[in-house]
Amino acid sequence: MTSVRIATPADIEPIVSTFNSAFFHDPVWGAAFPDEGRRAAQAAVMWRAYVTSALRYPWVLVTPDVEAAALWIPPGGVELTAEEVERLERELGEVTDVRTARAIMAIGERFEEAHPSEPFFYLTILGTHADHRGKGLGMALVAESLARIDELGAPAYLESTNPANLKRYESVGFRVRGEITIGAGQVVTTMWRPAAG
Repeated sequence: MTSVRIATPADIEPIVSTFNSAFFHDPVWGAAFPDEGRRAAQAAVMWRAYVTSALRYPWVLVTPDVEAAALWIPPGGVELTAEEVERLERELGEVTDVRTARAIMAIGERFEEAHPSEPFFYLTILGTHADHRGKGLGMALVAESLARIDELGAPAYLESTNPANLKRYESVGFRVRGEITIGAGQVVTTMWRPAAG
């Protein structure tokens, strides 16, 4: 079993680095930043905003040296406040352009619209650094997260931006709930895991 700990503010930049690596070629998030030469610096603005915001809850879980990280938003929580959304779009516009920033924010809006109405734990971002892929760290992190969520008797929900990950999520109890087609034509799969018991 992989050791798991709750992230602290000192982990923000390592988590950003892990997410940059994990999502550099992602069908959705890689494509959202089309300039490969600037992608890491531009995407870091987005990852940093989400990580910093999620740390308000004790549900950002990481492996010991942040080889993998999972951002969970608990029931009743918010991924980004209205003020954080506004700031993120402005900052993305500064490092990309207004049109690209709006398209990126629109992806998040589509995700939000598809959320179930009942309370759930939301796996908003899960990533494993490319240097540590294939070791099972990401799914071990998810399994430990779900064990903690099961103790609370709550369901879990996520959006998978990469079809390659669907079987991995199904292996820990998630089932396909629906699909979201975003502006560039990519299909994002929504997945639901009922409460234990």
